[in-house]
Amino acid sequence: MTYGISRQLMRRTQLLQEGTTGTGPVIYWMSREQRFEDNWALLAAADAARNLHRPLLCVFCFTPSFPNAQKRHYSFLIAGLKETQDKLVINGIDMHFLFGDPAIQLSIYAEELNASLIVKDFDPYPEKQGWMNALAARIKIPLYETDGHNVVPAWTASPKKEYSAATFRKKMQPLLSSFLEDFPPLPHLHPFEGLKPEICLTLQEASSLVNSLSGGPAIEWARPGASNALAALRLFLSKRLSSYDTARNNPALPGSSDLSPWLHFGQISPHRIALETLKQPPSAGKEAYLEELIIRRELADNFCLYETKAGQYTALPEWARKSLALHTMDKRPVLYTMEELEQAKTADPLWNAAQNEMIFRGKMHGWMRMYWAKKILEWSQTPEEAFVRALNLNDRYELDGRDPNGISGVSWAIGGLHDRPWPERPIFGSVRFMNDRGAARKFRVKEYIDLVNAMIAHHIGQD
Repeated sequence: MTYGISRQLMRRTQLLQEGTTGTGPVIYWMSREQRFEDNWALLAAADAARNLHRPLLCVFCFTPSFPNAQKRHYSFLIAGLKETQDKLVINGIDMHFLFGDPAIQLSIYAEELNASLIVKDFDPYPEKQGWMNALAARIKIPLYETDGHNVVPAWTASPKKEYSAATFRKKMQPLLSSFLEDFPPLPHLHPFEGLKPEICLTLQEASSLVNSLSGGPAIEWARPGASNALAALRLFLSKRLSSYDTARNNPALPGSSDLSPWLHFGQISPHRIALETLKQPPSAGKEAYLEELIIRRELADNFCLYETKAGQYTALPEWARKSLALHTMDKRPVLYTMEELEQAKTADPLWNAAQNEMIFRGKMHGWMRMYWAKKILEWSQTPEEAFVRALNLNDRYELDGRDPNGISGVSWAIGGLHDRPWPERPIFGSVRFMNDRGAARKFRVKEYIDLVNAMIAHHIGQD
Protein backbone atom coordinates (compact mmCIF):
# COMPACT_ATOMS: atom_id res chain seq x y z
CA MET A 1 0.00 0.00 0.00
CA THR A 2 1.06 3.61 -0.60
CA TYR A 3 -1.55 5.43 1.55
CA GLY A 4 -1.90 8.24 -0.97
CA ILE A 5 1.77 8.82 -1.86
CA SER A 6 2.22 9.25 -5.61
CA ARG A 7 4.37 6.99 -7.76
CA GLN A 8 6.99 9.69 -8.34
CA LEU A 9 7.54 10.14 -4.62
CA MET A 10 7.28 6.42 -3.84
CA ARG A 11 10.43 5.96 -5.94
CA ARG A 12 12.28 7.64 -3.07
CA THR A 13 10.12 6.27 -0.25
CA GLN A 14 9.76 2.89 1.37
CA LEU A 15 7.10 1.54 3.71
CA LEU A 16 8.82 0.43 6.91
CA GLN A 17 5.71 -0.77 8.68
CA GLU A 18 2.09 -1.20 7.71
CA GLY A 19 -0.69 -0.22 10.07
CA THR A 20 -4.13 1.27 10.46
CA THR A 21 -4.38 4.94 9.57
CA GLY A 22 -5.83 7.24 12.20
CA THR A 23 -8.25 10.10 11.57
CA GLY A 24 -5.76 12.83 12.49
CA PRO A 25 -2.98 14.60 10.59
CA VAL A 26 -0.13 13.14 8.61
CA ILE A 27 3.13 13.64 10.52
CA TYR A 28 6.45 14.44 8.91
CA TRP A 29 9.22 13.62 11.39
CA MET A 30 11.99 15.95 10.30
CA SER A 31 15.44 14.87 11.41
CA ARG A 32 18.15 14.67 8.78
CA GLU A 33 16.61 17.04 6.22
CA GLN A 34 16.14 20.27 8.17
CA ARG A 35 14.77 22.47 5.40
CA PHE A 36 11.59 23.54 3.65
CA GLU A 37 12.94 23.72 0.08
CA ASP A 38 13.82 20.70 -2.04
CA ASN A 39 12.75 18.20 0.60
CA TRP A 40 11.57 14.84 -0.80
CA ALA A 41 10.30 13.63 2.59
CA LEU A 42 8.24 16.77 3.14
CA LEU A 43 6.82 16.37 -0.36
CA ALA A 44 5.93 12.71 0.27
CA ALA A 45 4.20 13.57 3.55
CA ALA A 46 2.34 16.46 1.89
CA ASP A 47 1.27 14.17 -0.94
CA ALA A 48 -0.17 11.66 1.54
CA ALA A 49 -1.93 14.46 3.44
CA ARG A 50 -3.51 15.86 0.30
CA ASN A 51 -4.71 12.51 -1.01
CA LEU A 52 -6.04 11.45 2.40
CA HIS A 53 -7.65 14.89 2.90
CA ARG A 54 -5.78 15.38 6.17
CA PRO A 55 -3.66 18.26 7.49
CA LEU A 56 0.12 17.93 7.69
CA LEU A 57 2.26 18.58 10.75
CA CYS A 58 6.04 18.75 10.88
CA VAL A 59 7.74 17.68 14.11
CA PHE A 60 11.36 17.81 15.26
CA CYS A 61 12.64 16.05 18.38
CA PHE A 62 15.66 17.43 20.26
CA THR A 63 17.96 14.82 21.78
CA PRO A 64 20.69 16.56 23.81
CA SER A 65 22.25 13.22 24.72
CA PHE A 66 23.30 12.62 21.10
CA PRO A 67 26.90 11.31 21.26
CA ASN A 68 29.53 14.08 21.20
CA ALA A 69 27.07 16.78 20.10
CA GLN A 70 28.00 20.11 21.67
CA LYS A 71 26.83 23.70 21.79
CA ARG A 72 28.32 24.64 18.41
CA HIS A 73 26.27 21.87 16.78
CA TYR A 74 23.02 22.74 18.53
CA SER A 75 23.48 26.46 17.81
CA PHE A 76 23.84 25.72 14.10
CA LEU A 77 20.88 23.35 14.19
CA ILE A 78 18.55 25.69 16.11
CA ALA A 79 19.22 28.73 13.91
CA GLY A 80 18.55 26.64 10.81
CA LEU A 81 15.34 25.26 12.28
CA LYS A 82 14.08 28.79 13.00
CA GLU A 83 14.33 29.64 9.29
CA THR A 84 12.71 26.33 8.34
CA GLN A 85 9.85 26.83 10.78
CA ASP A 86 9.17 30.32 9.43
CA LYS A 87 8.93 29.01 5.87
CA LEU A 88 6.69 26.11 6.85
CA VAL A 89 4.30 28.42 8.69
CA ILE A 90 4.13 30.80 5.73
CA ASN A 91 3.06 27.80 3.66
CA GLY A 92 0.38 26.73 6.13
CA ILE A 93 2.26 23.91 7.87
CA ASP A 94 2.67 24.00 11.66
CA MET A 95 5.99 22.84 13.12
CA HIS A 96 6.11 21.31 16.60
CA PHE A 97 9.12 20.53 18.79
CA LEU A 98 9.66 17.66 21.22
CA PHE A 99 12.44 16.95 23.68
CA GLY A 100 13.76 13.58 24.83
CA ASP A 101 13.93 10.04 23.49
CA PRO A 102 12.53 10.31 19.93
CA ALA A 103 10.76 6.93 19.93
CA ILE A 104 8.95 7.67 23.19
CA GLN A 105 8.11 11.28 22.44
CA LEU A 106 6.96 10.68 18.86
CA SER A 107 4.79 7.72 19.80
CA ILE A 108 3.05 9.82 22.49
CA TYR A 109 2.70 12.72 20.06
CA ALA A 110 1.21 10.53 17.32
CA GLU A 111 -1.22 8.86 19.73
CA GLU A 112 -2.49 12.18 21.12
CA LEU A 113 -3.18 13.40 17.58
CA ASN A 114 -4.61 10.07 16.36
CA ALA A 115 -2.19 10.54 13.48
CA SER A 116 -2.86 9.03 10.08
CA LEU A 117 0.73 7.97 9.40
CA ILE A 118 4.32 9.09 9.84
CA VAL A 119 6.86 9.92 7.14
CA LYS A 120 10.46 10.17 8.38
CA ASP A 121 13.81 11.10 6.88
CA PHE A 122 16.06 8.24 5.83
CA ASP A 123 19.23 8.21 7.92
CA PRO A 124 21.55 5.19 8.22
CA TYR A 125 23.59 6.67 11.09
CA PRO A 126 23.65 3.95 13.80
CA GLU A 127 22.01 6.06 16.50
CA LYS A 128 19.22 7.11 14.14
CA GLN A 129 18.60 3.53 13.06
CA GLY A 130 17.98 2.67 16.70
CA TRP A 131 15.43 5.48 17.02
CA MET A 132 13.59 4.24 13.94
CA ASN A 133 13.37 0.65 15.15
CA ALA A 134 12.23 1.72 18.61
CA LEU A 135 9.51 3.97 17.16
CA ALA A 136 8.23 1.24 14.86
CA ALA A 137 7.83 -1.06 17.85
CA ARG A 138 5.70 1.54 19.69
CA ILE A 139 3.21 2.66 17.02
CA LYS A 140 0.37 0.95 15.13
CA ILE A 141 0.06 3.39 12.22
CA PRO A 142 1.94 3.20 8.89
CA LEU A 143 5.56 4.34 9.01
CA TYR A 144 7.42 5.48 5.90
CA GLU A 145 10.89 6.81 5.27
CA THR A 146 11.98 8.94 2.33
CA ASP A 147 15.57 9.32 1.19
CA GLY A 148 16.10 13.03 0.68
CA HIS A 149 19.85 12.86 1.24
CA ASN A 150 20.92 10.81 -1.75
CA VAL A 151 20.34 11.46 -5.43
CA VAL A 152 19.57 7.77 -5.84
CA PRO A 153 17.79 6.26 -2.81
CA ALA A 154 20.30 4.16 -0.88
CA TRP A 155 18.24 0.96 -1.12
CA THR A 156 17.83 1.45 -4.89
CA ALA A 157 21.48 2.23 -5.54
CA SER A 158 22.59 -1.13 -4.19
CA PRO A 159 21.04 -3.98 -2.20
CA LYS A 160 24.30 -4.69 -0.35
CA LYS A 161 27.44 -3.21 1.17
CA GLU A 162 29.78 -2.18 -1.63
CA TYR A 163 33.46 -3.03 -1.61
CA SER A 164 34.72 0.19 -3.19
CA ALA A 165 33.81 3.36 -5.04
CA ALA A 166 34.45 1.50 -8.30
CA THR A 167 31.83 -1.17 -7.63
CA PHE A 168 29.37 1.42 -6.34
CA ARG A 169 29.94 3.76 -9.30
CA LYS A 170 29.15 0.96 -11.73
CA LYS A 171 25.71 0.55 -10.16
CA MET A 172 25.00 4.25 -9.79
CA GLN A 173 25.83 5.50 -13.27
CA PRO A 174 22.88 3.83 -15.09
CA LEU A 175 20.47 5.23 -12.49
CA LEU A 176 21.53 8.87 -12.28
CA SER A 177 19.78 10.27 -15.35
CA SER A 178 16.48 8.80 -14.18
CA PHE A 179 16.74 10.21 -10.65
CA LEU A 180 18.24 13.63 -11.42
CA GLU A 181 14.81 15.21 -11.83
CA ASP A 182 13.61 18.52 -10.48
CA PHE A 183 11.35 18.78 -7.45
CA PRO A 184 7.56 18.96 -7.85
CA PRO A 185 5.69 21.86 -6.17
CA LEU A 186 4.32 21.47 -2.67
CA PRO A 187 0.55 20.83 -2.89
CA HIS A 188 -2.07 23.00 -1.21
CA LEU A 189 -3.02 21.40 2.11
CA HIS A 190 -5.79 21.50 4.69
CA PRO A 191 -4.69 23.61 7.69
CA PHE A 192 -4.30 21.93 11.07
CA GLU A 193 -7.05 23.26 13.36
CA GLY A 194 -6.61 21.00 16.38
CA LEU A 195 -4.86 21.65 19.67
CA LYS A 196 -1.09 21.29 19.95
CA PRO A 197 -0.23 18.28 22.16
CA GLU A 198 0.89 19.25 25.66
CA ILE A 199 4.28 17.54 25.27
CA CYS A 200 5.27 20.06 22.58
CA LEU A 201 7.73 22.87 23.28
CA THR A 202 8.39 26.13 21.52
CA LEU A 203 11.69 26.38 19.69
CA GLN A 204 12.85 28.89 22.29
CA GLU A 205 12.02 26.46 25.12
CA ALA A 206 13.85 23.64 23.36
CA SER A 207 16.83 25.94 22.75
CA SER A 208 17.11 26.79 26.44
CA LEU A 209 17.37 23.11 27.34
CA VAL A 210 20.57 22.71 25.31
CA ASN A 211 22.00 26.20 25.87
CA SER A 212 24.19 25.09 28.78
CA LEU A 213 26.30 22.76 26.61
CA SER A 214 29.93 23.58 25.86
CA GLY A 215 32.02 22.65 22.89
CA GLY A 216 34.82 24.77 21.45
CA PRO A 217 34.90 28.34 20.09
CA ALA A 218 31.88 29.72 18.25
CA ILE A 219 31.90 29.30 14.46
CA GLU A 220 31.84 32.49 12.40
CA TRP A 221 32.51 31.55 8.77
CA ALA A 222 29.49 29.25 8.27
CA ARG A 223 26.18 30.97 8.97
CA PRO A 224 23.37 28.46 9.55
CA GLY A 225 20.17 28.21 7.55
CA ALA A 226 18.99 27.29 4.08
CA SER A 227 19.41 30.81 2.66
CA ASN A 228 23.06 30.93 3.79
CA ALA A 229 23.62 27.43 2.40
CA LEU A 230 22.33 28.54 -1.00
CA ALA A 231 24.60 31.60 -0.92
CA ALA A 232 27.59 29.36 -0.12
CA LEU A 233 26.67 27.08 -3.03
CA ARG A 234 26.49 30.01 -5.45
CA LEU A 235 29.87 31.27 -4.27
CA PHE A 236 31.46 27.87 -4.78
CA LEU A 237 29.96 27.37 -8.24
CA SER A 238 31.02 30.80 -9.45
CA LYS A 239 34.49 30.98 -7.87
CA ARG A 240 35.91 27.54 -7.18
CA LEU A 241 34.13 24.78 -9.10
CA SER A 242 36.18 24.97 -12.30
CA SER A 243 39.47 24.44 -10.41
CA TYR A 244 38.10 21.98 -7.87
CA ASP A 245 39.95 18.98 -9.37
CA THR A 246 43.35 20.46 -8.50
CA ALA A 247 42.71 22.95 -5.68
CA ARG A 248 40.66 20.60 -3.47
CA ASN A 249 43.78 18.66 -2.41
CA ASN A 250 45.73 21.77 -1.42
CA PRO A 251 44.92 22.75 2.18
CA ALA A 252 46.72 26.07 1.67
CA LEU A 253 44.14 27.13 -0.95
CA PRO A 254 40.38 27.83 -0.67
CA GLY A 255 39.58 25.07 -3.13
CA SER A 256 36.92 22.93 -1.43
CA SER A 257 33.17 23.49 -1.57
CA ASP A 258 32.89 24.08 2.22
CA LEU A 259 29.25 22.91 2.02
CA SER A 260 29.54 20.01 4.45
CA PRO A 261 28.08 21.77 7.54
CA TRP A 262 24.87 22.66 5.69
CA LEU A 263 24.76 19.21 4.08
CA HIS A 264 25.13 17.48 7.42
CA PHE A 265 22.28 19.45 8.99
CA GLY A 266 20.13 19.02 5.91
CA GLN A 267 19.89 22.77 5.35
CA ILE A 268 20.58 22.26 1.66
CA SER A 269 19.64 19.36 -0.58
CA PRO A 270 22.45 17.34 -2.19
CA HIS A 271 20.03 16.82 -5.07
CA ARG A 272 19.72 20.59 -5.56
CA ILE A 273 23.51 20.97 -5.44
CA ALA A 274 23.82 18.31 -8.15
CA LEU A 275 21.20 19.99 -10.36
CA GLU A 276 22.87 23.40 -10.04
CA THR A 277 26.33 21.91 -10.64
CA LEU A 278 25.14 20.20 -13.82
CA LYS A 279 24.11 23.61 -15.20
CA GLN A 280 27.71 24.84 -15.05
CA PRO A 281 30.08 24.82 -18.06
CA PRO A 282 32.08 21.61 -18.61
CA SER A 283 35.31 21.38 -16.63
CA ALA A 284 37.48 18.80 -14.89
CA GLY A 285 36.54 20.47 -11.62
CA LYS A 286 32.85 19.94 -12.28
CA GLU A 287 33.33 16.22 -12.93
CA ALA A 288 35.54 15.80 -9.87
CA TYR A 289 33.00 17.54 -7.64
CA LEU A 290 30.06 15.47 -8.90
CA GLU A 291 32.11 12.34 -8.13
CA GLU A 292 32.61 13.54 -4.54
CA LEU A 293 29.07 14.83 -4.07
CA ILE A 294 27.28 11.78 -5.45
CA ILE A 295 29.46 8.67 -5.62
CA ARG A 296 31.77 9.15 -2.64
CA ARG A 297 29.20 10.74 -0.33
CA GLU A 298 26.46 8.23 -1.09
CA LEU A 299 28.94 5.36 -0.70
CA ALA A 300 29.21 6.36 2.98
CA ASP A 301 25.44 5.96 3.37
CA ASN A 302 25.68 2.57 1.66
CA PHE A 303 28.23 1.43 4.25
CA CYS A 304 26.19 2.57 7.25
CA LEU A 305 22.95 1.17 5.82
CA TYR A 306 24.24 -2.36 5.29
CA GLU A 307 26.96 -2.64 7.94
CA THR A 308 25.30 -3.27 11.30
CA LYS A 309 28.54 -2.48 13.16
CA ALA A 310 29.28 0.79 11.36
CA GLY A 311 31.10 3.16 13.69
CA GLN A 312 32.89 0.30 15.43
CA TYR A 313 36.38 -1.04 14.81
CA THR A 314 35.03 -4.52 14.09
CA ALA A 315 33.24 -3.16 11.01
CA LEU A 316 36.56 -2.50 9.26
CA PRO A 317 37.62 -4.86 6.44
CA GLU A 318 38.95 -8.17 7.69
CA TRP A 319 42.17 -7.90 5.65
CA ALA A 320 42.98 -4.57 7.33
CA ARG A 321 42.21 -5.74 10.86
CA LYS A 322 44.35 -8.85 10.40
CA SER A 323 47.24 -6.82 9.01
CA LEU A 324 47.03 -4.19 11.74
CA ALA A 325 46.88 -6.92 14.40
CA LEU A 326 50.18 -8.33 13.16
CA HIS A 327 51.79 -4.93 13.84
CA THR A 328 50.22 -4.12 17.21
CA MET A 329 53.53 -4.70 18.96
CA ASP A 330 55.54 -2.57 16.54
CA LYS A 331 57.41 0.26 18.25
CA ARG A 332 55.56 3.57 17.87
CA PRO A 333 57.68 6.70 17.33
CA VAL A 334 55.74 8.34 20.19
CA LEU A 335 52.53 7.73 22.13
CA TYR A 336 50.28 10.69 22.89
CA THR A 337 47.49 10.86 25.41
CA MET A 338 43.98 11.80 24.29
CA GLU A 339 44.40 15.13 26.11
CA GLU A 340 47.60 15.91 24.21
CA LEU A 341 45.89 15.14 20.92
CA GLU A 342 42.81 17.18 21.74
CA GLN A 343 44.91 20.18 22.74
CA ALA A 344 47.15 19.87 19.65
CA LYS A 345 50.27 19.29 21.76
CA THR A 346 52.27 16.99 19.49
CA ALA A 347 55.70 17.44 17.95
CA ASP A 348 54.17 17.59 14.45
CA PRO A 349 53.32 21.22 13.50
CA LEU A 350 51.26 20.10 10.50
CA TRP A 351 49.09 17.78 12.58
CA ASN A 352 48.69 20.43 15.28
CA ALA A 353 47.50 22.87 12.62
CA ALA A 354 44.92 20.37 11.39
CA GLN A 355 43.62 19.74 14.91
CA ASN A 356 43.43 23.46 15.60
CA GLU A 357 41.66 24.11 12.31
CA MET A 358 39.00 21.64 13.42
CA ILE A 359 38.69 23.20 16.89
CA PHE A 360 38.55 26.85 15.81
CA ARG A 361 36.86 26.52 12.42
CA GLY A 362 34.66 23.48 13.01
CA LYS A 363 35.86 22.00 9.74
CA MET A 364 39.18 20.45 8.78
CA HIS A 365 40.35 20.42 5.17
CA GLY A 366 39.49 17.08 3.52
CA TRP A 367 43.06 16.10 2.66
CA MET A 368 44.23 17.00 6.16
CA ARG A 369 41.52 14.80 7.72
CA MET A 370 43.16 11.79 6.07
CA TYR A 371 46.63 12.74 7.27
CA TRP A 372 45.30 13.66 10.73
CA ALA A 373 43.59 10.28 11.28
CA LYS A 374 46.54 8.26 10.02
CA LYS A 375 48.91 9.99 12.41
CA ILE A 376 46.54 9.14 15.27
CA LEU A 377 46.94 5.50 14.22
CA GLU A 378 50.72 5.93 14.37
CA TRP A 379 50.60 7.59 17.81
CA SER A 380 48.18 5.24 19.57
CA GLN A 381 48.95 2.00 21.40
CA THR A 382 46.52 -0.05 19.28
CA PRO A 383 44.50 0.51 16.09
CA GLU A 384 41.33 -0.02 18.10
CA GLU A 385 42.28 2.89 20.36
CA ALA A 386 43.19 5.03 17.35
CA PHE A 387 39.80 4.41 15.73
CA VAL A 388 37.87 5.47 18.83
CA ARG A 389 40.06 8.55 19.34
CA ALA A 390 39.75 9.76 15.75
CA LEU A 391 36.00 9.28 15.60
CA ASN A 392 35.42 10.95 18.97
CA LEU A 393 37.50 14.01 18.07
CA ASN A 394 35.87 14.25 14.66
CA ASP A 395 32.37 14.09 16.14
CA ARG A 396 33.14 16.47 18.98
CA TYR A 397 34.53 19.36 16.94
CA GLU A 398 33.53 19.01 13.28
CA LEU A 399 30.27 20.75 12.38
CA ASP A 400 29.62 17.80 10.08
CA GLY A 401 30.52 15.19 12.69
CA ARG A 402 28.21 12.38 13.83
CA ASP A 403 27.57 11.51 10.21
CA PRO A 404 27.99 8.51 7.86
CA ASN A 405 30.71 10.49 6.07
CA GLY A 406 32.67 10.82 9.31
CA ILE A 407 32.35 7.12 10.04
CA SER A 408 33.38 6.23 6.50
CA GLY A 409 36.32 8.66 6.49
CA VAL A 410 37.79 7.45 9.77
CA SER A 411 37.19 3.84 8.73
CA TRP A 412 39.09 4.49 5.48
CA ALA A 413 42.04 6.20 7.18
CA ILE A 414 42.44 3.78 10.10
CA GLY A 415 41.25 0.53 8.57
CA GLY A 416 41.28 0.64 4.77
CA LEU A 417 37.50 0.82 4.18
CA HIS A 418 36.74 1.11 0.43
CA ASP A 419 40.49 0.84 -0.21
CA ARG A 420 42.85 -2.01 -1.08
CA PRO A 421 45.90 -3.54 0.63
CA TRP A 422 49.14 -1.63 0.10
CA PRO A 423 52.77 -2.77 0.57
CA GLU A 424 53.46 -3.88 4.15
CA ARG A 425 55.11 -1.43 6.53
CA PRO A 426 55.53 -1.06 10.32
CA ILE A 427 52.47 -0.08 12.39
CA PHE A 428 50.22 0.39 9.33
CA GLY A 429 50.55 -3.12 7.98
CA SER A 430 48.83 -3.12 4.58
CA VAL A 431 46.75 0.00 5.28
CA ARG A 432 47.63 3.01 3.12
CA PHE A 433 50.39 5.17 4.64
CA MET A 434 50.70 8.97 4.70
CA ASN A 435 53.40 11.20 6.18
CA ASP A 436 54.57 14.81 6.31
CA ARG A 437 57.04 14.31 3.44
CA GLY A 438 54.15 13.34 1.19
CA ALA A 439 52.27 16.42 2.35
CA ALA A 440 55.24 18.64 1.50
CA ARG A 441 55.23 17.26 -2.05
CA LYS A 442 51.54 18.13 -2.43
CA PHE A 443 51.31 21.67 -1.05
CA ARG A 444 53.16 24.40 0.80
CA VAL A 445 52.86 23.14 4.33
CA LYS A 446 54.09 26.35 5.95
CA GLU A 447 51.38 28.38 4.20
CA TYR A 448 48.69 26.10 5.62
CA ILE A 449 50.17 26.26 9.14
CA ASP A 450 50.40 30.05 8.89
CA LEU A 451 46.76 30.28 7.80
CA VAL A 452 45.63 28.24 10.80
CA ASN A 453 47.79 30.25 13.21
CA ALA A 454 46.31 33.48 11.84
CA MET A 455 42.82 32.08 12.39
CA ILE A 456 43.67 31.20 16.00
CA ALA A 457 45.07 34.70 16.57
CA HIS A 458 41.85 36.18 15.20
CA HIS A 459 39.75 34.10 17.58
CA ILE A 460 41.91 35.06 20.55
CA GLY A 461 41.63 38.71 19.53
CA GLN A 462 37.86 38.44 19.32
CA ASP A 463 37.74 36.99 22.83
